[in-house]
Amino acid sequence: MAEGVYFARDLVNEPPNLLTPEALAEAALSLKELGVEVEVLDEGAIQALGMGAFLAVGQGSENPPRFIHLRYRPEGAKGRLDLVGKGLTFDSGGYSLKPTESMATMKSDMAGAAAVLGAFRGAALLGLPLELRGYIAACENLISGRAYRVGDVLKTLSGKTVEVMNTDAEGRLTLADALAFAERQGAQRILELSTLTGAAVVALGEEVAALFATEAGFGEAVRRAAEEVGEKVWPMPLEKSYREKLKSAVADLKNVGDRNGGAITAALFLAEFVKMPLVHLDIAGPAFSKKAHALGPEGGTGFGVRTILRLAESLVQG
Repeated sequence: MAEGVYFARDLVNEPPNLLTPEALAEAALSLKELGVEVEVLDEGAIQALGMGAFLAVGQGSENPPRFIHLRYRPEGAKGRLDLVGKGLTFDSGGYSLKPTESMATMKSDMAGAAAVLGAFRGAALLGLPLELRGYIAACENLISGRAYRVGDVLKTLSGKTVEVMNTDAEGRLTLADALAFAERQGAQRILELSTLTGAAVVALGEEVAALFATEAGFGEAVRRAAEEVGEKVWPMPLEKSYREKLKSAVADLKNVGDRNGGAITAALFLAEFVKMPLVHLDIAGPAFSKKAHALGPEGGTGFGVRTILRLAESLVQG
């Protein structure tokens, strides 16, 4: 478990000029030595699949996007868990540009992806008898003449269209396509981790992740797993009436609502792209620490790895 946490921390702590989407894919490929199957899709394959939202976010960068698909299939596996992690290796905000102080830690915007990769490493080393699938849409959100704009309408892998109202709400666009891909792969339940919103940090501070669940039983299983390993999460409401905030006149939905309830509307957005039980962990607060803490030094924390592995153990135990 510790090896998985360290792996995630090291990835988060890499400078963004070194940990590009291709480098993150290389880190995933290193898991092959532990028996994890890894498939990496380049931009041509991503386009052929129809991941229009993911491609739009990454099109402003000189570093091409990569879609990472992982499988851990031990003999005698007792069930399956699908994991999705946000993989923005750097987030400038795009044309909805972040101020410098908000951009300083944006190398950590792939902490959800790091948690997924760390969990695969931990599961393989532990020999957990549970099948894991992982999905990471890795890219950079930068500005150029090719970058996507406010007002663009994007077609997602699911077929739904999204009107872009803020290019700094990019993570949910990449996740929309990753979630739809997971559904196509036969996912029965999905745990998704992402440094998604500042609103979650405003609500819960830097040490507690926001937990949103479309199905109460699965949400409680994740909450309990987190509590057992000492990772702090707090259940938040998926208030359906707030779905109105995402209505668009020109597309199926907008990528942001207003400022109120921002973490909730982000979770509602993600829930639009899957039909099976989904737990969304917004780890924007606890994924990166600006000071040393009880379990480690300043920087990436590896938050989420322990929760995933404990959840996997509990699913095996029934």
